[in-house]
Amino acid sequence: MTSSTPVPPGRPRAFDIDEALDRAVLVFWSKGFEGASLDDLTAAMGISRPSLYRAFGSKEDLFHKALERYTEGLASYFARALAEPTSGSVAAAVLHGTVEAATMPGLPAGCLGVLGALATGDESRQVRDALIAWREEGTAHLTRRFQQAVDAGDLPPSSDPHLLALYLRTIANGIAVQAASGSSRPELVQVANLALSSWPKR
Repeated sequence: MTSSTPVPPGRPRAFDIDEALDRAVLVFWSKGFEGASLDDLTAAMGISRPSLYRAFGSKEDLFHKALERYTEGLASYFARALAEPTSGSVAAAVLHGTVEAATMPGLPAGCLGVLGALATGDESRQVRDALIAWREEGTAHLTRRFQQAVDAGDLPPSSDPHLLALYLRTIANGIAVQAASGSSRPELVQVANLALSSWPKR
C-alpha cells in the first residue's frame, strides 16, 4: 500500500513509510492501543515524534492506518474466504485462516482487530468503537455471503444467515483470544475442525 500523504517540497522523507507502518502494526498488535506508548511506536518505527505526526497524524490516526494495513495484509485471508464456492468452504477458510494468522511464528499471537482495544478508558473510546465496527463489518459480510448460499440452495432454507455469521465470528474471535493466551496451532486447528463438523449440510 502506498501512502498518499504529501511530502513538503525540499523535505524528503528519511524513512520508508510502509515499513514504518508495518512496524506500528506489530506494536499495536502486541501491546494494544492503550499499551502502546508513543515512545514504543517511534522506537519501533525508527522515527521521531514530529516525523510520526507529519506522516500519520495523531496516535489514533496511526492506529486506524495500522488497522487498515493489517486488514489488507495479514488479515486478508478473510476477504479471500468470502470468494470460496460454498458456505462450508467459506467457514473453513475463515477459521483456518484465523488459526494461521493468530499463531504465525515471529509475530504477536492473536488478532489486532480483536485484542487491540477490548477494554479501554473513555479517552480511547473511539478506537474501541472502531474495532467493534471492524468486527461487525466482518459479520455483515458473512451474513450476506450466507444469504447467497441459502438463495443458491447451498444452505438449508431454514438457515439463519446472520446467526451462522455470528457463530463463525464468535469461534474465530475465541480462537484469537486463545492464541494470545498460549494455545498452540495444532490445538486451535482441532477447535476449528470441531466447529466445522457442525456446519449445516444441504
